[in-house]
Amino acid sequence: MTEHETTPGTTGDSGAGAVVEETKVEATPVAAPPPVPVASDHPDRWGRVDADGTVYVKTADGERVVGSWQAGEPAEGLAHFARRFDDIRTEVELLVTRLSSGAGDPKHALTSAKHVQESLADAAVVGDLAALAARVEYVLVKAEEGMEAAKAAKDEARAAAGARKQELVEEAEVLANESTQWKAAGDRLRQILDEWKTIRGVDRKTDEQLWRRFSKARDAFNRRRGSHFADLDRQRGVAKNRKQELVEEAEKLIDSDDWGPTAGRYKELMVEWKAAGRAPKEADDALWQRFRAAQDAFFAKRSEAFSERDAEFAANAKLKEELLAEAERIDPSLDLEAARQQLYKIQERWDAIGKVPRERVRELEGKLRAIEERVRGAVDAQWRKSDPEAEARVAQFRERVEQFEAQAAKARSAGDKRRAEQAEAQAKQWREWLAAAEQAVASR
Repeated sequence: MTEHETTPGTTGDSGAGAVVEETKVEATPVAAPPPVPVASDHPDRWGRVDADGTVYVKTADGERVVGSWQAGEPAEGLAHFARRFDDIRTEVELLVTRLSSGAGDPKHALTSAKHVQESLADAAVVGDLAALAARVEYVLVKAEEGMEAAKAAKDEARAAAGARKQELVEEAEVLANESTQWKAAGDRLRQILDEWKTIRGVDRKTDEQLWRRFSKARDAFNRRRGSHFADLDRQRGVAKNRKQELVEEAEKLIDSDDWGPTAGRYKELMVEWKAAGRAPKEADDALWQRFRAAQDAFFAKRSEAFSERDAEFAANAKLKEELLAEAERIDPSLDLEAARQQLYKIQERWDAIGKVPRERVRELEGKLRAIEERVRGAVDAQWRKSDPEAEARVAQFRERVEQFEAQAAKARSAGDKRRAEQAEAQAKQWREWLAAAEQAVASR
């Protein structure tokens, strides 16, 4: 049979890297030869003992002396050498069985078969040597095939192991250089190490190179993680100091009764607390408890004060309602001066009462203003009726209007536009005052 073998690392194309073909002529593989007959069943088929006790075995080249038998009958001599043949036969058949089942070691079988093959030429046995030689040759072929298959499998396993370790190294390098998921990445590197220990068969040089890369990646990750947590510890130390300052300020504000600004400052402290970052957990929890306790104490105090204030404001509102009822009875048409005096006293008492609930301020103030407008209107009406200078003021306003109109006309004739506009503006203002004065006189 002709077999084409390809040199490793080449392709089937011509040119560089072309296939190097080697033609080998080998015996055509045949099925396993039939089992060797048991010699001890019919030893006389394979040998004889002559009259002087010499034992012969039959071979393809004729008879060959294998020994001498002087201890008994010739048949016993043949049986003795046949049993020795059967022992070798059994050994060979055992090799055949193990190789066929895949349970045998091809290298061991090859060594054993060669030893048997070398011993057959002068073996002191009686049996079918030709059949045994064929059986041994079969074992040799099968053993070499098994060794080639084992070598190919070993090479494939070595390549797969190397490729897997390469993948693990590359993954470790990515984790070392990029990952910030410290716990997950650390766990994964430990898993990679555990898997690494289970991978066998990589050649020593390649394994050492890959291990150095993996170790370097682990060290880089550990340094980067250590640096991160060192920075984090420093940041948490700074956060702890800052939060300690915030807690102390919050505790100092507990007794403040400047409710609005202090409440605003507590809100600012909360914003600053969040911006400070996290302190070490135990310290952070303790500081937070103190901070919250200070806030709660202040706002509880403010709430109590507001409750007292609201009760006071409600009482003030009731007093102001009573004043309004009293003010409603003022009648300026009966005695204007007495009405003014009475209103003045009510206003003083109103101011002395103090604040009322916010939602009632507009209502109560509006009612008081309405009463004040009613009295003030009566006073204005009386003044207009009794003012002896009203007519004089009307005349004076009219005169001033005429003066500014004359000035405007004179300036315009002189081409002085700016002074003309100023005079006209003043005339307009006095004209409005004149109209108001004339209206006041007409309504008396």
